[in-house]
Amino acid sequence: MVKIAIDMMGGDEAPGIVLEAVKKAVNDFKDLEIILFGDQAQCNLNHDRVEVRHCTEEITMEDEPVRAIKRKKDSSMVRMAEAVKVGEADGCVSAGNTGALMSAGLFIVGRIKGVERPALVVTLPTISGKGFVFMDVGANADAKAEHLLQYAKLGNIYAQKIRGVQQPSVSLLNIGTEASKGNTLTKKAYSLMEAQQDFKFTGNIEAKALMTGEADVVVTDGYTGNMILKNLEGVAKSIGKMLKTTLLSSFKNKLAALVLRKDLNTLTTKMDYAEYGGSVLLGLNGIVVKAHGSSSAKAFYSAIRQAKIAGEQKIVETMKETVGEGNE
Repeated sequence: MVKIAIDMMGGDEAPGIVLEAVKKAVNDFKDLEIILFGDQAQCNLNHDRVEVRHCTEEITMEDEPVRAIKRKKDSSMVRMAEAVKVGEADGCVSAGNTGALMSAGLFIVGRIKGVERPALVVTLPTISGKGFVFMDVGANADAKAEHLLQYAKLGNIYAQKIRGVQQPSVSLLNIGTEASKGNTLTKKAYSLMEAQQDFKFTGNIEAKALMTGEADVVVTDGYTGNMILKNLEGVAKSIGKMLKTTLLSSFKNKLAALVLRKDLNTLTTKMDYAEYGGSVLLGLNGIVVKAHGSSSAKAFYSAIRQAKIAGEQKIVETMKETVGEGNE
């Protein structure tokens, strides 16, 4: 049995979409238990594998992250993280304030001994539909080459355990595929990755090749990764708007849209990285999953499923053995 702690109050559409997602998750997975943290008066879910714990405080999107975590001790996010810290829950999921959740992960759940900088990882879509693991997407704006090497090791384990890739190919995001390309950070990171034997390093990859499926894991610093992620989100939304405008521009196009509706929906699903779950803060002494703030019930459900798989696969224990204290 896997037990997941959930912040019922985090996100733009909480608690509605959270409760809908939890209901589907416990019905679909008979080996899943949920602890819901939030305003009990707003919870209409009654299930023998769902426990609701009332919280008197809530961390909003406007709250300053570190201050909120320190001052709002009875908030749904803080108490959710504490459940993971004490081992009461295998992992936690929230669609709330990203900075606050990262702070809760660092200061409450804590880092794996030996991991210098946890990284925020997300699975992004590819043309084939397979997807690839991308990190760091915003946990650390400044990184050293040694941090990127550690990210690669963490990403390799994540791709194996969560994505089911037996021998993931790991690439370094750069402005060219040649080993000599890039800045001081990427050149040094390339040398470190090329010298190790913990994972299959396949060299540099350019941003234009990300969605072709050339790599199973792509590593970069948080500053670059966050810009790439937001750019992909923007491009996907813009293409969707352009398609809609074009397909509604004439009667002929409207007829074509009706015929192609199913295929267009499939394309939209492929482009939506929320379908793969949330972002995971890797390198912590527990599973912390960040669902998108504007998550639908379906996307939040995917984040719960992601946390459940991570718990089943004992991903934190594997990271301790490979990257952290067990490897010292």
